[in-house]
Amino acid sequence: MGRLVVLTADRTLMSEYGGAIFLGFSACVPKGLVPDNLYFRIFCPPVEADEDGSAIVAPNGTRKIEAALLEYGFKGEDVVVAHPEYLGKVIGPETKVLGITANDPLGMGPATTTFTEIFGGEAYMSIKFREILNHPSVKKYRPKIIVGGAGAWQLEDEDVRKELDIDTVVIGEGEKIVGPLFEKAVNGEKLPGVVYGEVVEENEIPIIRGATIDGIIEIARGCGRGCDFCVPTLQRFRCLNIDHILKEVEVNLRAGRQPIFHAEDVLRYKAKGLEINRQAVIELFKSAKNHPGVKNVGISHFALASVVSAPDLVEAISGILDLDSRHWLGGQTGIETGSPKMIEKHMKGKCKPYFPRDWPDIVVRAFEILSENNWLPCATLILGLPGEEMEDVELTISLTEKLRPFKSIIVPLFFVATGGLSEKARSFTLKDLTPTHTELLFKCWKHNFIWMDTIFKDWSEMSIKSGIVRRSIKMIISYGIKQVKRFMGICEKDYDYDLRAMIRDIKYGNLKIDQPLPMRILKPILR
Repeated sequence: MGRLVVLTADRTLMSEYGGAIFLGFSACVPKGLVPDNLYFRIFCPPVEADEDGSAIVAPNGTRKIEAALLEYGFKGEDVVVAHPEYLGKVIGPETKVLGITANDPLGMGPATTTFTEIFGGEAYMSIKFREILNHPSVKKYRPKIIVGGAGAWQLEDEDVRKELDIDTVVIGEGEKIVGPLFEKAVNGEKLPGVVYGEVVEENEIPIIRGATIDGIIEIARGCGRGCDFCVPTLQRFRCLNIDHILKEVEVNLRAGRQPIFHAEDVLRYKAKGLEINRQAVIELFKSAKNHPGVKNVGISHFALASVVSAPDLVEAISGILDLDSRHWLGGQTGIETGSPKMIEKHMKGKCKPYFPRDWPDIVVRAFEILSENNWLPCATLILGLPGEEMEDVELTISLTEKLRPFKSIIVPLFFVATGGLSEKARSFTLKDLTPTHTELLFKCWKHNFIWMDTIFKDWSEMSIKSGIVRRSIKMIISYGIKQVKRFMGICEKDYDYDLRAMIRDIKYGNLKIDQPLPMRILKPILR
């Protein structure tokens, strides 16, 4: 028969990556670098599903839309958050609308662009998004298709939507508008091609009804620092109250998930502008940690300027969570550049309450504070910011070298023209890559290789119960690092950091790189 309203997300979003949310970056990697069977079994295992095809856990954004629809008046039995591998169980002749959460549907995001520009091919995220659209049940019963999520902006163009047979794309916050929109779809009314979401006040954000991937819980929306290439900074900054947050903690605990707080900067919870509210943040972490059933609390993002302006708060959180050198707190953050000029031009607010000229020192000091308090930063850098000159890249290289003593991950990304620069700048591509950019890429990768063993050892012992799986993943990662180091060496020695020329030679068969994973690694995993 099918459910009236089906919500889902692509397969790469329906994985908890073994409890290591950083591994979600792997979904941006092109298909073919790792055998599919290996990737989706080991690195990106699927979440569990009930017999009816519903997902046990789902992305937080999907859960928010589910809650908004139920609050609008849709019946619980009519709405299902479905596992993408079980759509055949939930989509039928009675299904009127399919809502899809998409993070990077066309592979245009910064991380995806970086990997696909260098390695070629198409990323798993876009492949798995298209698989939903082409699912036999979707093609047979043809429900209205509504797409939202962080990557919805990629589908704004009418020709793209027509090609993919998408009825509506929702850009921005969806809770206020999905009720009437889905009602129109159910009633067979004509749908608008693009709907722009309205700002949802904190007291109107619904409480999730089902558990989320890795127990992720939203504690704030928006940013307010004003980086002109960023989408979240376009949203007004709001914080949810502790009662709301704890109710969502409880929802996740019932599904066996420990909470991970999500905000663009968890240290700015209940902040007044950019001024840290230490008492509110401490109260939040204490309330969560002391909640019955909570053993640990994770975080998604934090800002380096906030770390430097409130080192005592970082220390207090570490004490509340009982962190030590083997039980650290990981989170994503943005370095973006080592150039004060680029900070001044594109992201003045990133360094506040300090000044652009202080940025390199702020980054180093923040990493020192984080290291002292057992926080592990997974930091991004942006190559090719508009107006960037080689001096700016060299300053970023210098900053990266200063960060080598600190346990961390540094992820270099190609600039993608989004946010306030979506119509004012051109995205950075492989054609723009200079030897100096390549040197920066290699510095970041070498930094990560130094710390990979330590980070993997700590994480795997906490997250992977099977010793065989743990050893297999370690072998695969070690083999991959060995091969990347080999090719980096070739690029440095034989091509003088001209990665474009090296990739061109690989493409035309002048340089052989095919090195399949040894079967001694694959056999115990794939059988």
